[in-house]
Amino acid sequence: METDDRVIVLGEDVGPYGGVFGATRGLHERFGERRVLDTPISETTFVGAAVGAAMCGFRPVVELMFADFVGFGFNPLVNQAAKAHYMFGGQVTVPLVVRTAIGAGLRAGPQHSQMMYSLFAHVPGLKTVAPATPYEAKGLIMSAIEDGGPVVFCEHKALYADRGDVPEPPYKIQIGSANVVREGTDVTVVAACQMLKRALTAAEALEASGISLEIINPRTIFPLDTSLILESVAKTRHLVVVDEDNAFCGFGSEVVSTVTREAFGALAAGPVLVTPPHTPVPFSPVLEDTYLPGSDAIAQAARHVLESA
Repeated sequence: METDDRVIVLGEDVGPYGGVFGATRGLHERFGERRVLDTPISETTFVGAAVGAAMCGFRPVVELMFADFVGFGFNPLVNQAAKAHYMFGGQVTVPLVVRTAIGAGLRAGPQHSQMMYSLFAHVPGLKTVAPATPYEAKGLIMSAIEDGGPVVFCEHKALYADRGDVPEPPYKIQIGSANVVREGTDVTVVAACQMLKRALTAAEALEASGISLEIINPRTIFPLDTSLILESVAKTRHLVVVDEDNAFCGFGSEVVSTVTREAFGALAAGPVLVTPPHTPVPFSPVLEDTYLPGSDAIAQAARHVLESA
C-alpha cells in the first residue's frame, strides 16, 4: 500500500476495528478511509464492488471474514472475476485478492469452520493460496497482490496465533511453488495449513522407530506444484496425503489422483488419504478434536503404506 496507491482494502470491520482477526490493524489510521473501507454486511455488495474496481485499474484486497460466507459473493467472484479475462480475450484483467479464513479447531461450529479451498481451486480462472507459516503468509500475499488475476488467499484460523521469523524488507514467494519442509527417504507426506504441523509431529514420532517421512507443504492449492510432489514420490515410492477438507472431490483426492495417474509405476503401494469424515464440522470440543486428523492418524497411515508394499 505504501508503494502502490492502487491497492485498497475493503470488507467488514477492516477499518478502525482492524479486522475480526486483527489482520488489517493499523491500516485505517495509516492510509485513511478512502483506501481502507468498512463495508455493510453484504458479501454480494463488497465482493462485487471489488471486482468492478479491479476491472477499472485498482488492486483491491477484500476480507471475506469467513470462507463459509462465500455463497453470498459467489456470483461476482466465480462468474465474473474468474472469467472476465477469458471472456474478453485478455483485454480485461481482474487483479483482485480475496483474503478469507478457513479451517476448524477453534470451536466455531459447522458454519464457520469449513476448509473450502478445494471449492475455490475447482474454478478455472481462480488461483488459490494457503500459507502454513508467517513467513509464507507475507511472501505469498505480496505475490497475490501483484498478480494480474483473481487470487483467493486462504488463512487458517488456527494458525493466526503462530509466530515465526518474517524479514522486514519486502519479498515474494512464487504462487504455484511448493517446498520440502522436511527431507526423508521412506514416505512422501503432502500436508497443507494446520495439517503441516501435525505431519511434522508425526514425523518426529516415527523417526524413533526408523521411519523417515519427507513432508511437502503445497503452499498453493492451485496452481499445484505437481513436479515437486512427483519428484519426491519417485524417491520414496510411498505417498500419504493429509487434508483437512472432505475427501470427496477434495484437494487430497486430487493429489492422490495426480500421483496415481502420472507416477503409478513409481509407487510400491497404494497411496493413503487421511481426511476428516464426510460430515459437517462438529461444535462439541470432544467431537471436533476427533473429527480432525491428528498426528497419530498420520503416523498410522505412514506405517500402513509401508506395510502394504
